[in-house]
Amino acid sequence: MKKLFLLIFFFGISTTGFCQLKSYSFEEIDSLQQIQKRKVIVFIHTDWCQFCQRMKTTTFKNQEIIEKLNSEFYFIDFNAEEKRDITFNNHVFKFQPSGNNVGVHELALQLGTINNQITYPTLCVLNEKNEIIFQYNIYLSPNDFKILLEKLEK
Repeated sequence: MKKLFLLIFFFGISTTGFCQLKSYSFEEIDSLQQIQKRKVIVFIHTDWCQFCQRMKTTTFKNQEIIEKLNSEFYFIDFNAEEKRDITFNNHVFKFQPSGNNVGVHELALQLGTINNQITYPTLCVLNEKNEIIFQYNIYLSPNDFKILLEKLEK
């Protein structure tokens, strides 16, 4: 009886609630677009931003959102303070230091600047040609994010 219970328990866990959000790198997007054209959602954040961390633990843990992002979009989880060079859209973007071990990545500035400033978190949506079609720079709850995804599918 215990074995049957454990089998049912583990089967239930593996089939519900543990779908992982697939996150791609910028370098992967070009080849993925050649296989299947999709919009790209870039989540631009920092480690110190409380609203960014809240989106990671609420919005991006929601199973409906995970399933929709995995099936309809390419998702990029991008730390704006990433220090490595990133090649995207035939251009190399670099980290721009602004002080002692602080700064922002050029690509975060390119994709996340709204009204001449960057704030976190920022969502940037790219079309299949890597052109910005939408930017939003405020925390989105799971329900608000679902509404956004519905509008982007059209």
